[in-house]
Amino acid sequence: MISRRVGVLAFVAAAGLVASTSTALAAPSTDVLIGEVYGGGGNSGATLTSDFIELNNAGAAAVSLDGWSVQYLPASPSASSKWQVTPLAGSVAPGTRYLVAESTGSGGTVSLPTPDATGAIAMAAGAGTVALVHATTALTCLTAADCTADASIHDLVGYGAATVREANPAPAASNTTSVSRTGADTDDNAADFTAGEPSPTNSKGETPGGGTPPVAAKVHDIQGTTRISPLKGQKVTGVTGIVTAIRAFGSARGFWITDPQPDNDPRTSEGLQVFTGSTTPAVAVGDAVTVTGTVSEFYPDSPTNSIYQSTTELTGPQWTIQSSGNPVPAPTVITPNTVPDSLAPQVGGNTESLPLEPAKYSLDFWEAHEGETVSISNARVVGPSNSFNELYVTTKPDENPTKRGGTLYTAYNDPNTGVLKVESLIPFAQRPFPTVNTGDELTGVTSGPIEYDSFGGYTLQANVLGDVHSGGITKEVTRKQRPDELAVATYNVENLSAVDTQDKFDQLAHGIVDNLASPDVVTLEEIQDNNGADGNGDGLVAADQTLKRFTDAIVAAGGPSYQWREIDPQEGKDGGEPGGNIRVGFLFNPKRVSFVDRPGGDATTAVSVVKDHNKAHLSISPGRVDPANDAWQDSRKPLAGEFVFRGRTVFVIANHFNSKGGDQPTHGRFQPPTRSSEVQRGKQAQVLRGFVDQLLAADHNANVIVAGDLNDYQFSPALQTLTQGGKLTDLINTLPARERYSYVFEGNSQVLDHILTADPRGVDYDVVHINAEFATQASDHDPQIIRFRPCH
Repeated sequence: MISRRVGVLAFVAAAGLVASTSTALAAPSTDVLIGEVYGGGGNSGATLTSDFIELNNAGAAAVSLDGWSVQYLPASPSASSKWQVTPLAGSVAPGTRYLVAESTGSGGTVSLPTPDATGAIAMAAGAGTVALVHATTALTCLTAADCTADASIHDLVGYGAATVREANPAPAASNTTSVSRTGADTDDNAADFTAGEPSPTNSKGETPGGGTPPVAAKVHDIQGTTRISPLKGQKVTGVTGIVTAIRAFGSARGFWITDPQPDNDPRTSEGLQVFTGSTTPAVAVGDAVTVTGTVSEFYPDSPTNSIYQSTTELTGPQWTIQSSGNPVPAPTVITPNTVPDSLAPQVGGNTESLPLEPAKYSLDFWEAHEGETVSISNARVVGPSNSFNELYVTTKPDENPTKRGGTLYTAYNDPNTGVLKVESLIPFAQRPFPTVNTGDELTGVTSGPIEYDSFGGYTLQANVLGDVHSGGITKEVTRKQRPDELAVATYNVENLSAVDTQDKFDQLAHGIVDNLASPDVVTLEEIQDNNGADGNGDGLVAADQTLKRFTDAIVAAGGPSYQWREIDPQEGKDGGEPGGNIRVGFLFNPKRVSFVDRPGGDATTAVSVVKDHNKAHLSISPGRVDPANDAWQDSRKPLAGEFVFRGRTVFVIANHFNSKGGDQPTHGRFQPPTRSSEVQRGKQAQVLRGFVDQLLAADHNANVIVAGDLNDYQFSPALQTLTQGGKLTDLINTLPARERYSYVFEGNSQVLDHILTADPRGVDYDVVHINAEFATQASDHDPQIIRFRPCH
């Protein structure tokens, strides 16, 4: 075997010695076809030690191969190029395969199963062409046109960069991939073949390493009664079904089938995904197909330690279309009462081996319908469309509705099982993905197969997509503070850096001016350095250009000339997007409020509380709260600032706690999910609460505001720590229940951002919904604001 080779492979038949009718290349073959070609055997990185060619008999009768041969030609042949020949003998029974072993190399560890014929052709790993003729003498055609005119050729495959091919070439192969036929012969190699894992099988059904023959199986046999197929890793054959949907774009193409003859077990899905990689499958909805392939469980991350569930699918597929135009099996109609209210059995670990209980648990219900078509009607949108062409709807319109049409996340044990993600299988050139906001409605029917995804869990892959009816929500505008009211807002501006577009700065600026009515103080989260993630590891941590562009944009939007205060972090020490060096900071309007500057604040110096004449002050301002504490490892450090408004001192602490990254998802295979990130936020809450207690110990009447993205819910342990004993009040809990949210994640309206005060009396609090519910966002967070009259 040689690794730098490209070539052409042909199957040639001796005239008059075949039981079937000879067919010219111009007409598709209907009996013996080239099923698979692999030229990487024995090469570096290969598992198999030998090249091989595999024939399939797609016809109804046995075909004699006596006198046939396989031949090889360079992919870009010259006038002196010659075909190489391997004679064949015997016959191919209908529905079976015939394996031809070719050259064996020095690499690889696994031998082919016993071949039905053996040659010594060193085929190309990357490219080649294959033909089927009626003589054992070498072909003489060296161009696609000449080979098309040669009436002795029965079938031909050109893969990779081969110049001799049927219409368009099949994908390139490699040392680890073969090209294999996906269905019937259409005389277009690109449509007929896909690249994938080599799967040599001989006429006895034997596979490499002494493997067992393929197992005959129905779809429900493959899906089984748990989350993992009982046939995982095995090759199956005779899998029948009707094509119900096709994914014809992207790198995860394929199609779904449903068996129209189901069993009586509600735990076993009758639908299955057939994965074809980057090759568009040559099937149509309504085709009745018989498929052979390997049962796989696809995990979106790592199959050995995944926190997600898997998708059962067939890989390396080959299929035959038995008939076309068949009615597709009726979908499962989802109504408000269809999906169970309970999420999953709370076993304290992996649920994959547990028998499904689809009548009891929502995750089990969806798993029992994986790959099947479901339909929803007149579904309300609870998560807006995004840049990944996703949206979320609810199948239970009365489940924890928000005031503006979303679905409220209220407790760990109330997971909103009616929320369902929707994507589209319809080519966007034919039907652009809809742009929707929370509260809109997909009217009419939306239907398609169910697939699991790491983002959002079970997903309806729509090949029928409803129309959009606007729910009419608009971006909120809060009232202007009165002259004697101090207005303090908090806003996560989502990785804002000086290299962002002017449009992002302008949108954020108009949010400050138009929607928040130009607060006196704004705590900012996710301010990046001047070159953002572009400067990963370059040592640049300053954010003056970022803040200058932002404050200039605010002035241009009609707002005040804000000043800012912040402390540059150490390079790479505060988490967030690598290279961005995010931090918290303050904007303030110097015409309305004064900032008390006390020198000494830097990335590593801790601020302390100083008591003077029974009043509290900060030792440095701005200053970081206990920045060396391990609670802040790879996370943002709180920033304390001392302000004066109308002669009253106000302490504002800006925060951005560690993210939820690493937590197990609510829809994952581990139940209940482990929220590992809570541990660090719990420590952060203790440190922050300790600093607040110091302020209040120095002056129990101190005006203290804790604000920012705490990355946790109002019912979380971290917030319980901050509010324990009533010294701080989480103002989100003062709103009507249906209005308690500032963020929308996977269709759940929830709280991540907070403002807490030491004295909630007389405080006017508002979450201003301008981002999270909308397809067009300046940030993924909604800002919040309080207005109050400092009394001490």
